[in-house]
Amino acid sequence: MATVNQPGLNHLDPSPHAAELMARQLKGENAAVRELLLALSVGFMLPGPLPADLQRRIDGGEVESLHALVARAEQAGLLLDGTVIGPARHALLTVAPTAKVHALQRELVTCYVEDGQPLGDFARELARGGLADLRVAAELEHAADKALEHDPGLAYRLYDEALLAGADETATAARRAQAAAADGDLDAATRIIDTLLVSADPPDIRRGVDVAAAVWAQRGMLARSADAYSWLGAARLGPSAALAVVSLVGCGNRAGADALFSADAPPASPTLLAAAMAGTGKGILQSLSGDPEQALPILIHASDMLNSSGSALPLPDTPAAIAATMALHSGEPQLAEAVCKAATAAGQGGNAAKPRLFLLQAWSAMQLDRVDDARLAMNEASKANHWPLVPRDQFLRAALDVGLARRTGDIAELVMAWERARDAMLHTSVDLYSLLPWGELVITAARLRETRRISHYVDEANRLLSRLGDPPLWGVPFHWAAVQAALLSESPAELAPHAAALARAARTSHLAAVLASAGKAWVSVLAGSFQPADVEAAARALNRMGMPWEGARLAGHAAARTEERKDMVRLLSCARDLHPQSAQGGNGSTPGEPRAAATDSGNGLHPDGSGLSEREKEVARLVLEGKTYREIGETIYISPRTAEHHIARMRRRLGAENRSDLLARLRLALAAENPPQE
Repeated sequence: MATVNQPGLNHLDPSPHAAELMARQLKGENAAVRELLLALSVGFMLPGPLPADLQRRIDGGEVESLHALVARAEQAGLLLDGTVIGPARHALLTVAPTAKVHALQRELVTCYVEDGQPLGDFARELARGGLADLRVAAELEHAADKALEHDPGLAYRLYDEALLAGADETATAARRAQAAAADGDLDAATRIIDTLLVSADPPDIRRGVDVAAAVWAQRGMLARSADAYSWLGAARLGPSAALAVVSLVGCGNRAGADALFSADAPPASPTLLAAAMAGTGKGILQSLSGDPEQALPILIHASDMLNSSGSALPLPDTPAAIAATMALHSGEPQLAEAVCKAATAAGQGGNAAKPRLFLLQAWSAMQLDRVDDARLAMNEASKANHWPLVPRDQFLRAALDVGLARRTGDIAELVMAWERARDAMLHTSVDLYSLLPWGELVITAARLRETRRISHYVDEANRLLSRLGDPPLWGVPFHWAAVQAALLSESPAELAPHAAALARAARTSHLAAVLASAGKAWVSVLAGSFQPADVEAAARALNRMGMPWEGARLAGHAAARTEERKDMVRLLSCARDLHPQSAQGGNGSTPGEPRAAATDSGNGLHPDGSGLSEREKEVARLVLEGKTYREIGETIYISPRTAEHHIARMRRRLGAENRSDLLARLRLALAAENPPQE
């Protein structure tokens, strides 16, 4: 009988290199040891079952007993606790013919199947190793199906491995595309779904159209999403009819939505998921009705149910995002923020939906005048998944940049943000759910005298609202943006239709009534003929509707234009109440009455070496931006006279002889605020 000291089984050298060399040299009298080790390397386990051929030879006495073979392998250092050591396993699998390895793997799969045991992760190893076996493919496909709605990234990898094992590429296409889209890989989802939709009699067609519609929506082309559902037709829509409503109404096709979905119809099944989808469609149709206030609770309920289901379905938009958008349109940014936070925590819509939910949180914070919170949420959106923002979300992000720059009065940043937004506009289109960012860009275009670059988008938005019957819930904020733009452009002709739209909507919409009143106040302020009490009432009403910055801006502009000191003090106090950030860093002086900074040192210099108090530095930055006394006052809510006093004191303190000298000295003073580090 062969012993462990025979040639090719030298056990005295335990190094990995020696083990690999030894494994490669197993032949002749050691062939049975080699067969046992190869079987164990493939995945068979001791004490058995073993490959049928090896077991037959052991039982027939053609080779040594299993105990003897194991002992020899262990003494040779090739086997430890029933496991082939790594270098030896690698060598055996490398040297053995691929056909032999695959034959052993198939035999092992048969053992698993006959014993009723799942392959588990071993199926993934087999597929990645190149084994084509429909039983392996079926198990991987089943595992992917289970992961699809809860972990789409894992599902996508499992489907790919199932293809390697021989799964039907067309049969799994819709599910693979769903996994890719839910994980945020729109390009992969598009390639898969395009191949499916052009095939003859494509399987799982409804799911495929759901994915296609979701991808088009994320690309900012909601009309193409609606086209996909129209192509599918009512007969094949089934429970996806509610999702078709999202797309069709979003691009202005109310008649098409009504033809495919009945708000009174019960859910397709008594499940959370079906109820959430039906509620989404019903809420959107309700938002177009004469009683739109009922739409928001319906959509919030739909969002809650989808949160509870834990599903990541392909959706043109999530019920949480639609509910948050609707809340913002209704003057309830706090509610919008709460809905988005709950949906984000629950993972509603999967990784693909996270950036949009964070960006809507940012919009809520911006509207509430919480600039830092808005920027934080925008940063969260950028790192929510490992893919770049999709065009729809990139457009929303660009509009947020513009809005924040406009609210902070940073003209240089506003111009740069506007250029980025212009690029983002080219990659998206106007739809019902993007009217807020379009409205922000309308105002900024007027501010920068760039209205011509956005006029055709404004026309499209007006046509969209007209096709839907100009629903107040959706149209009021856009008309308010157009009113502000017309005021900036000093264009009565452009102001009239939007002011009239607000007046009509005021009969049924409280927000419209507030905005119509604010619009009248703005017109009177710019005309120089206004009642301070009316302006203050309009400003505080804007604040109550979740628009504190807009209210403070109205009061601040009015304060700069009043002749009476008591009215100026009253309006400035109102502006500061609504926009407290404007008073931060100030010197605490009474509005309109400058006084020396309390932090000045004995030599008249601020402790940081700039020579300016905090309020003076704020004024200095605005002077360097080229703002007038009135514009400075409107920006930081002080009177023009107070701004003039600040500038005169800075000129004396810095020893400036004229305006150009003052500008140079202010630049040096502000540079001293942040000296270069050694």
